[in-house]
Amino acid sequence: MSLDGYQRSRYLLIIEKIKKDIESGKLEPGEKLPSEYKLAKDLGVSRTTLREALRILEEESIVIRKHGIGTFINKKPIFSSGIEELISITDMIKMEGKTPGTRLLFSDYVDPIDEDKIELKLSDQESVFLVKRIRTANNDPMIYCIDKIPGHLIPQGSEFEKEESLFHFMDDEAAVTISYATAFIETIGYHEEISKILECEKGTPLLVLKQTHYDLHEKPVLYSINFFRADKFRFSVFRKRLKF
Repeated sequence: MSLDGYQRSRYLLIIEKIKKDIESGKLEPGEKLPSEYKLAKDLGVSRTTLREALRILEEESIVIRKHGIGTFINKKPIFSSGIEELISITDMIKMEGKTPGTRLLFSDYVDPIDEDKIELKLSDQESVFLVKRIRTANNDPMIYCIDKIPGHLIPQGSEFEKEESLFHFMDDEAAVTISYATAFIETIGYHEEISKILECEKGTPLLVLKQTHYDLHEKPVLYSINFFRADKFRFSVFRKRLKF
């Protein structure tokens, strides 16, 4: 299947062809491409030209190259959301027509780590109410959630139900209403514990969303660290140019 035409750079033609093959279904998400030698021969180009095309396709997240394994068509994220609005994970999953679920791993008072003290402005004597959960979509694990609330806000004896909204729990138990949050996103590679829990393939990165939530009085009341499967989720942000 050689490529015709020299009016455009050869690597651009390769990029265009691979994109069209994906759109037509000839190439499916997760499918492994032939070796560079075979693919270059089939396309009638040099391996140098092919590598340039694959480099650009990887930058556009259309393909993913796994060292020592091969090049694959990237799987499109199932869930896509902007981070400008505080939308619950449950609602995000429902919006995609899937059934949300929760596996509660832990909920109790624990000693805070240094990061908790900084984000929640805690004293050395304060505890945090820690909740660890796995959020699922159609029973498939999608997100590993770690949520920390200043211990003094949650009355002793309170129990967090696994299907309960954390925001509703805080509203009911502590009379706290979340007003806004600051968020930071980073990526990490394969995590020995969390990646296995989320049933990730080796080489699949995780998106880590760290959020500090504030109440109506601008006091930090919740610190969350959520690990999302990067092959299932994509986040966007609306940016507006400032007027000069």
